[in-house]
Amino acid sequence: MTEIIAGVEIPETAAAAEATHLVREMTSPLIYHHSRRVFVFGVIHARRLGLKPDPELLYLSSMFHDTGLMTPFSDIEQRFEVDGADHARRFMLDRGFPAAAADVVWTAIALHTTPGIPGRMGPEIAITNFGVLTDVLGLGLEELDGAQVEEITALHPRGDFKNEFLRAFVDGLEYRPETTLGTVNADVLEHFVPGFRRTTTVERIIGAPWPS
Repeated sequence: MTEIIAGVEIPETAAAAEATHLVREMTSPLIYHHSRRVFVFGVIHARRLGLKPDPELLYLSSMFHDTGLMTPFSDIEQRFEVDGADHARRFMLDRGFPAAAADVVWTAIALHTTPGIPGRMGPEIAITNFGVLTDVLGLGLEELDGAQVEEITALHPRGDFKNEFLRAFVDGLEYRPETTLGTVNADVLEHFVPGFRRTTTVERIIGAPWPS
């Protein structure tokens, strides 16, 4: 039976079903519900904006976009967005997706916290970012129908989302603080981790090993 949330159909492909199961098992209810909301909000925004992302690729991007916060998937310390993107691409290639499709999902996840760029890219990349911005920062929320929002949050409740989400960021990043350099993630550590202070770009330029 097709699952429909606020008029949005959840993809019924084998990969989508497996991704749903994996994210539920390997992350937390917080990340699972957030990821599903990101997809539904994203589709609604896409319709309003006249964009037509591939539903399966958008769903995989949404479901895997924060998986790097929970478990590092690489053997090196890197941005959590890249951890999640690498995991999603490996998931897709192992299941026979074309490399071009896997690259779209990789890019959508890797750039989902980067301001100003995803919206200029392909529909899956732009809409993943838009869904994230709506669920985390409330951007575009005023454009959504109130009844739809209520239906979405009833099925995928926010709970104490703001505080729990920030805690998830701290837990996922405080052991690899250098990966937050130049990203919005440094804001979280600077606020919550005692003694953490970001290195500014000005300091990096002045401290560069050049005489002038």
